[in-house]
Amino acid sequence: MMRYQRFRIVTVEIICLLYVLLFVYAATSKLLDIDNFQMQLGQSPLLSTFAKWVSYLVPFIEILAVVLLLVPKFRTAGLYCCFSLMTMFTVYIYIILNYSTFVPCSCGGILEDMGWSEHLIFNLCFLVFAAVALFMGVGKRNGTRAGYKKTALALCTLLALSAGLVALLFILSEDIIHNRNTFIRRFPPHPVTLASQLDLKLNSYYVAGLDHEHIYLGNVTAPLYIKVLNHQLETVEENKIGLPNLDLAFRSPTLRVSYPDFYYMDGTVPILFNGKAGNWKHTAENKPKAFFSLVAPLDSITFAIRARDSRTNENILGLLQIGDTPSLELSRDVLVKQIDGIFDTDGMLLYNKQLDIILYTYFYRNQFVVTDNRLNTKYIGKTIDTISRARLKVSRNDSEKTSHLSAPPLLVNKSAATYGDYLFVSSGLIGQFESKESFRKSSVIDVYDLVKNTYAFSFYIPHRGRDRLSEFYVQGDMLVCIIGEYILTYRLEHTFFRLAGKTLTQKNE
Repeated sequence: MMRYQRFRIVTVEIICLLYVLLFVYAATSKLLDIDNFQMQLGQSPLLSTFAKWVSYLVPFIEILAVVLLLVPKFRTAGLYCCFSLMTMFTVYIYIILNYSTFVPCSCGGILEDMGWSEHLIFNLCFLVFAAVALFMGVGKRNGTRAGYKKTALALCTLLALSAGLVALLFILSEDIIHNRNTFIRRFPPHPVTLASQLDLKLNSYYVAGLDHEHIYLGNVTAPLYIKVLNHQLETVEENKIGLPNLDLAFRSPTLRVSYPDFYYMDGTVPILFNGKAGNWKHTAENKPKAFFSLVAPLDSITFAIRARDSRTNENILGLLQIGDTPSLELSRDVLVKQIDGIFDTDGMLLYNKQLDIILYTYFYRNQFVVTDNRLNTKYIGKTIDTISRARLKVSRNDSEKTSHLSAPPLLVNKSAATYGDYLFVSSGLIGQFESKESFRKSSVIDVYDLVKNTYAFSFYIPHRGRDRLSEFYVQGDMLVCIIGEYILTYRLEHTFFRLAGKTLTQKNE
């Protein structure tokens, strides 16, 4: 009997010592590098939105558990605290492995070199250790059967409460991160992978269009030049656009290819030539009844445009139709004025063929507008940053009836692309719990689910030296980027993307 008594005491002491060593090391490593710990929690699929207070609460509870274990009078409370903590850690890993949208990198500290499965086994072992210590200590002291029953009931209650708390945090975090985000990004591992890259030798190329086989490049210094690449970035064709009238006062000519058609246009003239891709000779010359600054082809004869309202001189969207029965319809209620109706409504105009919707993403506020193909607003989406009102200083010259920015604006959304169910936005702002070094060396692209009207996740596109991402486009499972003199293609991993377009749900209408 005495030998068993000694074995019991020694076993409890060893378990308490193991917990003390584990939690002292874990709490110290977290507090000494609290910023990194917060970034790790910020990328967690479970705790993103609670990263700040969890980053302080967890090491505090670990230290509290150590103090309780070291004081004999409070050792029982300390073991219950350890059991509860280890239950939460174990349930956390179980949810990540089985219910999370992605599995993040393992946390640092003593378990840095462990995978998540090994981490789960490690936690389960310590969970059993705490239960054994409580049965050997508390259960034995309180009388055989009654003491064991009381201990078992307490452990079952703690197990249910701790597991329920983690599950509740997971549900709340998922809802907040996708629907009520407060600028916390998620970076799943490798949603895109580099496929090909090519040195174009010039930084004046831009993407004029994409299709399932080719990438069409225009050149701002040689406006009539067209370069065609395949998806492996091999040159297929180099040609020149054939136009009948080169005496027009072109100021900002733009080439757009929406296979099988191409369009050569300048909204400052205004003029629009169209023809067939591959032939590159114009078949029609169109003179719209409105000047336009942005254009997005919807089909061979219909275009969404951004123009100026003749009554207010503010930005306005419209539908332009060319051909035998040309027409122009303007919609004055899509773009929402905040300051001047010009700079504050500046942005990017896109057409999503798969969903048959028109999108307008503002440069200087956290909003994008989704309309049907007749410019009827379906819903106004929000990007995850918190800049809901454009931060601009606009000065107006009443005598010349002009206005200009008197200070550099805060750029929120730099560029955008759309394909299938998604809107891709290159952001100009760093989010919470993000690495400043990673943000400095890369461009961030945020992905939004247009069908669900939610934020999905983000990924980085690395810079090339001093050259940053200037534009990007998406076609199928391919992302095409222009960075300085280089064109790069990335493959979108099917694990993270639904590549077939769907109809917008009634919720968003």
